[in-house]
Amino acid sequence: KQWYQRRVAITAGVIGRNTIKKGRAIKIGDKDVDYSPNFRLILHTKLANPHYKPELQAQCTLINFTVTRDGLEDQLLAEVVSKERPDLEATKSQLTKQQNDFKITLKGLEDNLLSRLSAAEGNFLGDTELVENLEKTKKTANEIEIQVIQAKETEIAINEAREFYRPAAARGSLLYFILN
Repeated sequence: KQWYQRRVAITAGVIGRNTIKKGRAIKIGDKDVDYSPNFRLILHTKLANPHYKPELQAQCTLINFTVTRDGLEDQLLAEVVSKERPDLEATKSQLTKQQNDFKITLKGLEDNLLSRLSAAEGNFLGDTELVENLEKTKKTANEIEIQVIQAKETEIAINEAREFYRPAAARGSLLYFILN
């Protein structure tokens, strides 16, 4: 416990990037050490489920590697692509959000239509508002279907472009499991 607290006290300045002397140095223990903004600190633990203080978690990027090799490869692929081709990863993320929005819209249209059908009395065809709503729902569903097809084609193109970076992700995943 004392060792951990001493280690955290020593590395707190580095982890928090608490620079001094106009960003040119960091205080480690009782010494001022030159600081480079390109410096990266990577800490590794063999603990299966480590717990860190919230302050430490807020200052760091914690990566949980307790995944399968393929799962880690997919995560690393997303990271590599987001660094090398941020446009691809942003488009992929936008497509995922768009697909979710489509599902929500279709569910809302379906619920609205079902509620109107259950509330309708007598002849459905005589209720012009219900028929108009049905036509609007059908039109919107067709528009969404066309957009879904376009999105799937775009996603296929994005995934093909992402595959260019898969060897780097595969090597990273393999390296992790070799070291483990």
